[in-house]
Amino acid sequence: MSLQIETLVNQTWDNAIIPGLFKYIEIPCKSPLFDAEWEKNGFIDKAMRLVVDWCRQQNIRGLQLTVHRLPGRTPLLVLEVPSDLPQTVLLYGHLDKQPEMSGWHEGLGPWTPVIQESRLYGRGGADDGYAVFASIAAIKALQEQGLTHPRCVIVIEASEESGSVDLPYYMEHIAEQVGTPDLIIGLDSGMGNYEQFWSTTSLRGIVAGTLTVEILTEGVHSGAASGVVPSSFRLIRQLLSRIEDENTGEILLSEFKADIPLQRIEEAKQVAAVLGEKVHTDYPWIEGAKASAIASHQLILNRTWRSALSITGVDGIPDLKNAGNVLRPKTALMLSMRVPPTTDPKQAGLALKKVLEADPPHGAKVVFDFTKASPGWNAPAVAPWLADAIDTASHQYFGKPALFWGEGGSIPFMHMLGEKFPKAQFVITGVLGPHSNAHGPNEFLHIPAAKKLTCCVADLLHQADRIWRAS
Repeated sequence: MSLQIETLVNQTWDNAIIPGLFKYIEIPCKSPLFDAEWEKNGFIDKAMRLVVDWCRQQNIRGLQLTVHRLPGRTPLLVLEVPSDLPQTVLLYGHLDKQPEMSGWHEGLGPWTPVIQESRLYGRGGADDGYAVFASIAAIKALQEQGLTHPRCVIVIEASEESGSVDLPYYMEHIAEQVGTPDLIIGLDSGMGNYEQFWSTTSLRGIVAGTLTVEILTEGVHSGAASGVVPSSFRLIRQLLSRIEDENTGEILLSEFKADIPLQRIEEAKQVAAVLGEKVHTDYPWIEGAKASAIASHQLILNRTWRSALSITGVDGIPDLKNAGNVLRPKTALMLSMRVPPTTDPKQAGLALKKVLEADPPHGAKVVFDFTKASPGWNAPAVAPWLADAIDTASHQYFGKPALFWGEGGSIPFMHMLGEKFPKAQFVITGVLGPHSNAHGPNEFLHIPAAKKLTCCVADLLHQADRIWRAS
């Protein structure tokens, strides 16, 4: 079966998916958080039309396709492929994108699809445009070979990069159509290498907001005021020290800490044994830079189960070419705090606001505008049959065993589904591997790994069908 599946999947990728992804990458369908005029600009609708037309062209037997549109919300695509089995597999992806970002290599760009060394460059190909194409290709390969599959419902949203703000409304809207999934396959995660199947067992949540420190009503000559008026940058630096140890990066607030399950620690050790130094070397370090000198499995836990602060935006600071001798009136930073999978992000965000705004230094005006709180997710225990199926698929198409690990990013949909369908099994995976750089410059999709992952999805669908028919 594996050879025939691989041949069919490769043909679909080469003849249909890659051309489809080229067209998709060219569309700047940025998520509403980054394109307030998304509805007027029409790029999300254009991407949706592209995907809908492509899916219809694949001649999937029994395919029912619906684009749902709630007023003022991004559209949602639902693809349903029936089966005579009562069980349902829900497959998930999204088609909205992060903004352009600067720093693309010469000849590359966010909206310019380019293939180099089996890598398809461009914004959104790997995160997460490929998901709907791969899901349909997996089902198509089974049908063309005459192999059975369960009822499949593919949900493709368009607000994931904005925290899936529209999805809860749609999940209520389509509840009857979806039913109760027995298995959920999410295709918006990552891989530690491109050489085996990776299943994500946890995701961190995120707390984000803008911290603004204002000390003057207008800028004044630095020579006249410095030494009397404190720099707003120095004050904001003091405030950050309340929440983060600047020497280690440890987050100091108890609300941002969580106990790490022993199983997740063991998974981290197993992954560290496979990846070795790649745990920290597979980043675009400048010459001489390096990670903290701790065990590799601890670095994995740092990025999957411990909080970390990133400054993702700044305001109130001129470009260097416009940097005059002026003491600036205010500084604002966008704080992005990754939080453990089991942390309540709203409570953590409120604690962060309280600590930052309390007792402002020098009587400055300090405001933390708490704008985002997305929960993480910790997967339920994997059923033995599913663990075997995952490992079997990895051996068949990658030639190596599957690995289970946590991811440092967030997929709000997973927490939502975990609460809504507590009895469902989960397989969360994706193509975001080393250097693929989702959200940053030079994002790429590793085509050979994506093909093999598509084969694994097909294999899992057929194995689930066989198990359920036998039960």
